[in-house]
Amino acid sequence: MLDTLVDRFGESAVLFALGLSVGGLFGAAAQHSRFCLRSATQEIAALRVGPQMLVWVIAFSAAVAATQGAVALGYADLSAARQLAQTGSLSGAIIGGLLFGAGMILARGCVSRLLVLSATGNLRAIVTGLVVTLVAQASLRGALSPARESLTRLWLVEGGAARDLLSRFGFGPGIAALVFAIALAAAMLAALRQPGELPTRPVAAMFVGLVVAVGWIFTARIAAVSFDVVPVTSITFTGPSTDTLMGLVNSPSLPLTFGVGLVPGVVLGAFVAALLSRQFSIQRFGPDAPMERYLVGAFLMGFGSMLAGGCAVGAAVSGGALFSVTAWLAGAAMWAGALITIPLVEGRRRLAH
Repeated sequence: MLDTLVDRFGESAVLFALGLSVGGLFGAAAQHSRFCLRSATQEIAALRVGPQMLVWVIAFSAAVAATQGAVALGYADLSAARQLAQTGSLSGAIIGGLLFGAGMILARGCVSRLLVLSATGNLRAIVTGLVVTLVAQASLRGALSPARESLTRLWLVEGGAARDLLSRFGFGPGIAALVFAIALAAAMLAALRQPGELPTRPVAAMFVGLVVAVGWIFTARIAAVSFDVVPVTSITFTGPSTDTLMGLVNSPSLPLTFGVGLVPGVVLGAFVAALLSRQFSIQRFGPDAPMERYLVGAFLMGFGSMLAGGCAVGAAVSGGALFSVTAWLAGAAMWAGALITIPLVEGRRRLAH
């Protein structure tokens, strides 16, 4: 079927449509489940496992189980994905992850959460997201790129088996899929037993993870049938957001790619979900939401995500589903950065009152 679609419409159009569809599903599911790494870290900082932590575990487990299950069954070859095939940076994953985690707390949301909130009328999220995108572009190709490159080169790891956690520990994709399928079932059961919680929230969280796997599977299959080089990728937001913004600014037309379709797809999906649930509401900066805090957080996330190789979804979930060493390291560093920052922010807030 993919061969027919690619032959008829071309891989660019098919990839754009795939990105739009995957983004729409992700946006709707993330909005309904309130999927948010920041909220999950706040529960852990409070020494409890609550609904937000369970939502994150469900999404992550579903992404890993479905992605590794597809690899084990031969539906997708993901060895060419950037997170596995190319040289990675361990120093970038650690430093960038710590910066991103701290920025996520200051800005009250990671990049994906800001994009979803923007579609619900949150003006703070729109402004913060634009700053994240501009800083990310400056870190990739602009004034901040020398600093990023210097930190990246501190500790490198070769692509291939050296960057693959499953190869390092001698596990196969089938074992990984089974382990995380069990974790998914346990987390779903725990979430459904939460008092007062909507039973559809954990289901929506599971869809967040499943669409990550869909992105990997279908881009890999399109790459396999295409005569041109097609990146094997899945859901990530910092890079596609910069590509979309720079394309709108610098060119009268946007190139049709998976990432360019992903961003408007997420906005549209979250917007429709917010309207249907009557959760669309204009929200502005105020005394309890100082702009300077958001701007500092946006800067840290923009630079940190480019250094770490992705945002909380792109690195920690999409990259984590591949068992990329740098992705797991970046994800752990994001958790650490957030958990270090939370008591500092809470302490300043108590002093202010």
